[in-house]
Amino acid sequence: MSHPRGPLAQLRRGHEELVLGLLRKHGPLSRGELGKLCQLSRTTLYDILAGLVAGGAVVTASPQDAPRGRGRPAETLTLNPEAGQAIGIDFARRAVHVAAVNLAHEIVGSASEPHDADLPWGQRVDLAERLVGSLNDGGLRLGALSAIGAGVVGPVGWPEPEDDLESDEPAHPVQSLLRERFGAPVLLDNNTRLAALGEAIWGAAAGDRDVLYLRLSHGVGGGLVVGGALHRGAYGLSGEFGHITVDPDGAPCDCGGAGCLETVASIRAVLDAYRAAGGRADDVPELVKAIRAGDGTALTLLKDVGGAIGGVLAAVCNAIGPSAIVVGGELAETGPALIEPVERALRAQVMPVSRHRVSLRRATLGEAAGALGGIALVLHESPLLSRYPAGPDLAPDLLEETKQRQP
Repeated sequence: MSHPRGPLAQLRRGHEELVLGLLRKHGPLSRGELGKLCQLSRTTLYDILAGLVAGGAVVTASPQDAPRGRGRPAETLTLNPEAGQAIGIDFARRAVHVAAVNLAHEIVGSASEPHDADLPWGQRVDLAERLVGSLNDGGLRLGALSAIGAGVVGPVGWPEPEDDLESDEPAHPVQSLLRERFGAPVLLDNNTRLAALGEAIWGAAAGDRDVLYLRLSHGVGGGLVVGGALHRGAYGLSGEFGHITVDPDGAPCDCGGAGCLETVASIRAVLDAYRAAGGRADDVPELVKAIRAGDGTALTLLKDVGGAIGGVLAAVCNAIGPSAIVVGGELAETGPALIEPVERALRAQVMPVSRHRVSLRRATLGEAAGALGGIALVLHESPLLSRYPAGPDLAPDLLEETKQRQP
């Protein structure tokens, strides 16, 4: 069954999201209270509520949830947390991270597990399925909101207007694998951009309209929130800060260039440089231990790396003018040894008028950021996504078909 996508259908979907958002924000509300808050006509509101109740997204509140007062209390409505969950999966270079939320935007669980960098996609999806199965003490259920938002490393293409949107050909092999495994629509994007979205909705940059996010991990990348909306750029290529050149004569980069920021500020680059200088560390936690012990070699190295990072951030700041910069990823765990040199270089190179107006912050969501960003794409309710394509694989007709498949 195909669900209409015309202007009237989009308007109705907007009304549904408005009502759901009010219930999410205020808790149980009567129809009269909802009418005052949403300012829809009585006829329209009751029609929207009838559809939401019939679909199981909204239920009558239990007596203890209803507001107290004289006489017979008005019937109140609330979100149905049992209506189903949205799942987010972050397929990082060397780990899988998963998270799930219910209709009330309550996180019902998250989990992570590392793996070898060359693990085949089929086995990564096996791992994701196992981790999802462990959420909520194994009680996770896919219902009316059955959908998955997934992040992968590298650029993710989207169909152009002239492309055939009816094609079953996925943008990435993991998309078809997830569809088959979970029997649900899948929305896919770059995992670092999804982490930026997660931090901008739930994390360090919540509430800011112009944000630059940088993740320092096995790769270096980021995301931009511009004017209150997540920015993808043409062909989904926004946020590739790791491929800005910092040393034209530097080491070759996987992108085909040389001297990119990723060649000096990725985990591998930093650990290789540290060992070449005489240090001993096989991973970031060991490097953190060396820093805490006052290892001069590690501190000097991170001072140089931080300077390169700060220079790139200053250049991007001068171009887009963010109010907040969020730095995340495993290397951010080195703390002030890296962040302070970053901030010094940023302040020195950014335009003077911006010097005291941009805030540099550590990310707060940790490994769950990308998976939570995937969930945000599925729900598609944040103003940050107002100019972000919903994607052909998460079109309303596919969601409707998924609902009908549920027992």
